[in-house]
Amino acid sequence: MDGKVFDYAPTVGHAALIHARLDRLPATRYIWTLLVMLSLGGAFEYYDLFLMGYIGPGLVRAGLFTAGSASLFGVSGLAAFVAATFTGLFVGALIFSVAADRFGRRAVFTWALLWYTASTCIMAVQTTTGGVLLWRALTGIGLGVELVTIDTYIAELMPRRIRGRAFAMNQVVQFSAVPLVALVAWLLVPRSPFGVDGWRWVVLVGSVSAVLVWFVRRAVPESPRWLVAHGRIADAEAVTAAIERRVEIDLGVALPAAVPGNTPHISAVARSGLTRIFQPPYLTRTLVLVVFNFAQTIGYYGFASWVPTLLIARGITTTTSLGYSFAIALAAPVGPALVMRFADGMDRRLQIVWSAAAIAGFGLLFATASGAGLVAIGVLLTCSNNWMSVAFHAYQSELFPTAIRARAVGFVYAWSRFSAIFTSLIIGFLLERFGTAGVFVFIAGAMVVAGGAVGLFGPPTSGLALEQIAD
Repeated sequence: MDGKVFDYAPTVGHAALIHARLDRLPATRYIWTLLVMLSLGGAFEYYDLFLMGYIGPGLVRAGLFTAGSASLFGVSGLAAFVAATFTGLFVGALIFSVAADRFGRRAVFTWALLWYTASTCIMAVQTTTGGVLLWRALTGIGLGVELVTIDTYIAELMPRRIRGRAFAMNQVVQFSAVPLVALVAWLLVPRSPFGVDGWRWVVLVGSVSAVLVWFVRRAVPESPRWLVAHGRIADAEAVTAAIERRVEIDLGVALPAAVPGNTPHISAVARSGLTRIFQPPYLTRTLVLVVFNFAQTIGYYGFASWVPTLLIARGITTTTSLGYSFAIALAAPVGPALVMRFADGMDRRLQIVWSAAAIAGFGLLFATASGAGLVAIGVLLTCSNNWMSVAFHAYQSELFPTAIRARAVGFVYAWSRFSAIFTSLIIGFLLERFGTAGVFVFIAGAMVVAGGAVGLFGPPTSGLALEQIAD
């Protein structure tokens, strides 16, 4: 917690050695297996996060919500459902992300998953608009904590030379849930199996599947960097040694000796807590990421959460719009897979700038396209969105010290959730008043702000150790 003091003085050398041992690990089968296990947890979160757009037509058909909003802050429109989700995500990221710094990455990874699963199941049986909104917001809290924890976990476990590729692979696995939820929604939302609304089945499929990840977490170790930050050097040594043994089994040879670096920031950060992000050199990073996150979610979720509804607004039927949405969603894991080729070679700031520009351009084209062109541009827009997602998830998790990483990432990421609360309401309002063209002009302007903030003021991180970046 903020203000808690740890005695690091006798162990700074040990800490530096453990950091160096983790960073010199090669990308073996075991390292990638750890990554996939963590990413599977995120895949179910992505399923639940992206079902907002795909079950939207079903919620409207069931009479729980309307497609548009008669007023900017109305609660009867579909925008209120999206807003409830992001309200929960905002609270989870801003307030509860401290749990990952206090109790550990592994414990929070598990309990946040159970939280979100339980609240999702309860939401699926609600019969009133108020009930759906309440439990959707509570689901969002669990999702908000989990996604921040996974980003923090990956940044700390992956060697620095492959951190960019690791986040790209993480996004490939997580975004694989998007075509799955699109397919399930396409098959079920227009129907009522056994007399139960199809949208309820879509929700339950994701929540039940998430229970399987409980067994996956047993094989994932605690972050040695987190253990070091809490003065648990012996535990960090044991976990690091166990990881090294598994890597050596993959290699068939002993690992080379690690050369420790210097980590003078540890004591100061531990003493200052979260307030450290408002002091140099972190203040500029914090402000850049707050502006970026506030703007980027307008483009990202403004499209992803509204695809079927935007298509219906163009005069396409519910069933056809869900089919088009499924075709577009198939591209979700393709973008991160392509990014793996240059994720560690191209500066992450430039990746954010170029992907933001692509989102703005393809968004404007999507507003006027039709037929096969609509699907093709939707695919390019999806790939651009997910390229930006890979870059910024890696980028923001690198910029802060381990002792406060989850809280810092939670703080800056929360602004994307805060923005999305109002973005969904604004998009519903713009869709009602100005159609899809008005929505995408709004999105394009937000992308200019997002790319410009990082491109002009963000520091470089690619290829650097986390401790170097923190210093």
